Amino acid sequence: MNFARFVDLADLSVAEIRDLLALADRLQQHPEPRALSGRVLGLLFLNPSLRTLASFQAGMARLGGSSFVITSGHGSWALETRPGMRMDGMAAEHIREALPVLASYCDALGIRAFADGRDLAADVADRDFRAMAALVPTPLINLESAINHPCQALCDWKTLDELQVPERSRFVLSWVPHPRALPLAVPAAALHMAALRGHEVVVLRPEGFALPAAVMERARAAAHASGGSVAETADRGTALAGARIVYAKEWGSTSHYGDAARDAELRAQLGHWQISEATFAAAAPDCQLMHCLPVRRNVAVAEHVLDGPRSVVLREAHNRLVVQMAVLHRLLA
Repeated sequence: MNFARFVDLADLSVAEIRDLLALADRLQQHPEPRALSGRVLGLLFLNPSLRTLASFQAGMARLGGSSFVITSGHGSWALETRPGMRMDGMAAEHIREALPVLASYCDALGIRAFADGRDLAADVADRDFRAMAALVPTPLINLESAINHPCQALCDWKTLDELQVPERSRFVLSWVPHPRALPLAVPAAALHMAALRGHEVVVLRPEGFALPAAVMERARAAAHASGGSVAETADRGTALAGARIVYAKEWGSTSHYGDAARDAELRAQLGHWQISEATFAAAAPDCQLMHCLPVRRNVAVAEHVLDGPRSVVLREAHNRLVVQMAVLHRLLA
């Protein structure tokens, strides 16, 4: 199985995803340090990163290739992404010139571009990332866009495989507090991944934080095809009963999307949604905690849970490197 881009896990069949994960396992056991010799990966970050940046650079190096990193406005020109702009502000270069040039310097290009956070319809449609993708003729990797994070979703699938979490088991995507509104990319990707894997998925969130209808419909379609299910509730007791996985994630209010003041007012009342050991009282005895990181200790998740036996967040983070090496191998070997 070969593909020219990795921008959405939904572009692959379940069989193709499992084939990609088998390659990741194979590369773990039998490294190929010269597989990408002479190949160059470009990485463009319009937003901050730790795991995505480091794991792609490390993965490329372990496969014998090289990489370069452009962080907009830090060591490079600040980039303008909006169409039709009169560029008389801080941005010195537009992506319409920058992206084709960067793509010409490398064999594959990865782009990270978070949600604008003001227009929910535009962010759910991933308009900015799609516009950028249209400018890139080389193999493209989505390092996180407004509504998707396929690299994280693939790593989470591998983590569930390693934990031997069976299909049809209950997977709870639980909203947790954060000092500010965060994007929808990871919750949307995690929801779709779990539905595609065939779980009984429950989105647990307070009132005002329901995931967009288009995100839920997409996940329900994936669940229908896999034999799983998708539900949504604000009732923590009902959602957590018998749960095998609690995937903690922060995101902004969708009922007040783009309104920072109203969002902050709403989340100020929700500190009790922090995950602690008491959260797992109704869950399965072997229920484990997942989170994509970074995580705000003692805000989103209590440190006794993060440091305890339920937490697999470090295992998840390590798997970013493993699955991304497989993606790079498929794209460039």
